[in-house]
Amino acid sequence: MRVTFYGAVREVTGSMHLLTMNQNNVLLDCGMYQGRRKEADRKNRQLPFDPAILTNALLSHAHIDHSGRIPLLVKEGFNGRVICTRATADACGYLLPDSAHIQESDANYLNYKVVRELLVDVTYGSQPDKNRQASIEAVQKILKKDKHHLNLEAIDDLIRKYHVEVVEPIYTTADAELALTYFDGVPYHEPLPIGKDMECTLYDAGHILGSAISIVKTRSNGKRFSVCFSGDIGRFSKPILQDPTLDFAEEDREIDLLIMESTYGDRVHEKVEDMAPHFKKVFKETIERGGTLLIPSFAFGRTQELLYVIHQMYHQGDVPKVPVYVDSPLASNITKVFGEHPEMYDADTHADFLKKGDNPFMFKQLRFTSSVEESMSLMREKQPHVVISASGMCEAGRILHHLRYKMHNPKNTILIVGFMAQNTLGRRILEQGEAYAAGGRKGAPPRLRLMNKEYPLAAQVEKIGGFSAHGDQNEMMRFIERSNLNVKKIALVHGEEEQSLAFADTLRKKGRDVVVPKVGECIDLNN
Repeated sequence: MRVTFYGAVREVTGSMHLLTMNQNNVLLDCGMYQGRRKEADRKNRQLPFDPAILTNALLSHAHIDHSGRIPLLVKEGFNGRVICTRATADACGYLLPDSAHIQESDANYLNYKVVRELLVDVTYGSQPDKNRQASIEAVQKILKKDKHHLNLEAIDDLIRKYHVEVVEPIYTTADAELALTYFDGVPYHEPLPIGKDMECTLYDAGHILGSAISIVKTRSNGKRFSVCFSGDIGRFSKPILQDPTLDFAEEDREIDLLIMESTYGDRVHEKVEDMAPHFKKVFKETIERGGTLLIPSFAFGRTQELLYVIHQMYHQGDVPKVPVYVDSPLASNITKVFGEHPEMYDADTHADFLKKGDNPFMFKQLRFTSSVEESMSLMREKQPHVVISASGMCEAGRILHHLRYKMHNPKNTILIVGFMAQNTLGRRILEQGEAYAAGGRKGAPPRLRLMNKEYPLAAQVEKIGGFSAHGDQNEMMRFIERSNLNVKKIALVHGEEEQSLAFADTLRKKGRDVVVPKVGECIDLNN
């Protein structure tokens, strides 16, 4: 068996690895890159192999950095099945069309900007510079139906008339809908064939709803091979979901290669039991200042966990019961998926909510905003409230608009509750906000650029590490040392280089055989 590492190696996003054995080519994940926009766009448009060679694909979970290029895979000739848990398939039913919609919207906006500038130059180019803004406004009336909607027909007509080179989405909503017909949702713990003389069993990874650890076994010339792909390993003792699996079936315990995530390879999170008190403190201080608590959040997993904790705080009377808005149509739909899979909840969630007839993710003060108009009205709201909005790394979506309305006001708080990859706006907000606070918040606040304009970061910036869905160094060690897997070799993936290398060093000191592969590198288990 040979393993080739194509994505999320010495970096966090774009998870993709290829298993080759017995004429089988099985893909582990097919994720999107996230980061610098031009670099991410270039990487996301290219697949490093012909998808037609693939037998099947295994999907560890629904997050876009693991699933987001599956529609491209299908578009370019993939003929196999995408095997995952049922909850992951249900979540992808919302996540992949949403990803396509974002790409279509971004492409439309970029094409609008090109046509706008062209039309201004063609129609008003001879006018003095001082009249240029008026010219732009006149052109906008032609290219927009109203303040929030583009006139795509007019834009397309002008593109054809002037032979403008257009920006195309990586894939369309139709591509995403077609890709969903390739999904097979399967239960945990049941072996299933995924190729000639090759089978796979999924186990609960405890990361998000439906996340899976995949154990792939095969035989060739009388020799047995086994690979365990951890996907993203979750935390232990967190609310809602069951802990990552430590007890594997006897026939799955001998592992030749563990492909293991290392997102927090050199870091230890805030303790789970300290998470709610810290959140309560930030919540109360913000509301008492008369501010807005603005939380960039992944629509899948993190949003539902935040709602769960807020529901608990409101039920216990620990904080003021201000309105809580989930400003993300995707998060609203994903919350429905959570409601459809109570079999994956832990015992505490059953005891605290389900046995009492309560929905863990719904309470009186909660509002889901759907339309653009509702979202824009919310941005102008002055009374204290909470906004949970996507995207989690502040790279796209409605969170950008909330930031430009709220980040200049020191009464407000931007609460970071998840991992922020390098070169994302979320990482810049966190780093510059922490640096400003460390300097006593003296002098002019740092300025950050978003949506083609600079804004002062005067809002408070707080971070709660306990909400992370990724296990920290101690929890990853717990998985390796306390599970009943007998692992011969470990390949560390899904971590920024310093984190992967640091975790590799820790494991080597404990006598483990560890490698940190580079993009395109292969491990041949036959040797």
